[in-house]
Amino acid sequence: MEERVGQIRVRLIGTAIFLSALWLLMSGLFKPMILAFGVVSVLLVVYILHRMDSVDEDRVALPLGPFATVGYFFWLLVEIAKANWAVTKIVLSPKMPITQHLFSVPYTQKSDVGQVIFANSITLTPGTLTVETDLGYFLVHALDYSPDDLESLADMDAHVTAIETGRAG
Repeated sequence: MEERVGQIRVRLIGTAIFLSALWLLMSGLFKPMILAFGVVSVLLVVYILHRMDSVDEDRVALPLGPFATVGYFFWLLVEIAKANWAVTKIVLSPKMPITQHLFSVPYTQKSDVGQVIFANSITLTPGTLTVETDLGYFLVHALDYSPDDLESLADMDAHVTAIETGRAG
């Protein structure tokens, strides 16, 4: 029992440290009143998390490899930049050559977290939007559809599945 209490304390302290660092990083202000708001906010969130844990002890498992995940997010940033460039060329073109299309994209992720990462990655990439989810596939809207889109999204699916298994994609 005492070991469990120790684990809970370590988790709560780790959460408080992470939230505090995130608060400081996002606010960028070190004025006493802002810092006090941050401390109160972090303590309130940690208290609520502790209360929630004591009721149901339900947690979301994150079956992601940390190094593969970091590599994936850098890869995703490059893909977002390339898609931004393509959408910019379409929008600035006098004729606006748009070929909108809805199509199904199968996914291979086993966990809900992996599926959410894949669906959100599609939506984060300019010119594509995950419209609907179903068992085994996503319905995706593309601003300028080409058959290469399926290949690109299959590559993205493989990268997300790779982070789910913990190996670099």
